Amino acid sequence: MTTNGVYVYAIIHAGRTLPDDVGGVGGPAVAVRTVGQGPIAAVVSEAPAQLRARRRDLLAHQDLLLRLTDEGPVLPMRFGMISPDEETVRTQLGRAESAHLATLEQLAGRVEVNLKAFPAQDALAALVAEDKNVRRLREEVRRRPAYDASVRLGEAVATALSRRAAEAGRKALRTLTPLARSVRPGPEVQGCALNASFLIDRSDSDSFRATALALADEYREHAELRLAGPLPCYSFVSSEAAPATTAGV
Repeated sequence: MTTNGVYVYAIIHAGRTLPDDVGGVGGPAVAVRTVGQGPIAAVVSEAPAQLRARRRDLLAHQDLLLRLTDEGPVLPMRFGMISPDEETVRTQLGRAESAHLATLEQLAGRVEVNLKAFPAQDALAALVAEDKNVRRLREEVRRRPAYDASVRLGEAVATALSRRAAEAGRKALRTLTPLARSVRPGPEVQGCALNASFLIDRSDSDSFRATALALADEYREHAELRLAGPLPCYSFVSSEAAPATTAGV
């Protein structure tokens, strides 16, 4: 019986063997186990008494999911999902069994790759050469330095850099979308002009990354394209997949 609840990492097919050299969250790391219901199971551990989004725990959560993903399809849970007890986990698994099985089938042999587009850091020279409005405001500040003129120039530069990054992001998205099984927009990120995740066949991940990196080089004067992955398929699991849980952080 647990006093702090059950920490839920993922949902997998029942009968899978867990990595024996990977622990869960907490310090020291807690042992992980499965809670099964028919053909599916949740990967869980005892929930720490005071769970916080510490680097150690975030890495432990991510490492376990990556190890599981290496060996079969996984429905990953976000960090900090805690269920009151094992019976609650089993109840939810049984209630959503068919949906979980369908998602596991969809994710089999696949990984997630995330792409973000940020304004290029050293693009002012190229921007001035291309943007008449920025060029005009810059000359105005040079001729008559004033606070208001400098503010207008700063705002114009920021707007133009964001617009250029968004355009580059959209071009990259058009090129990469046909290479993916599915694409999902990500949440808004401050300063980010594009945030998208791609569901990729694991066998195609190297070629997908190579294409994305080539695009990053091609558009480097317009955007900084940041690639992350392969990742657990967070973006392709419905929020309803989470067992009846509460965020522990």
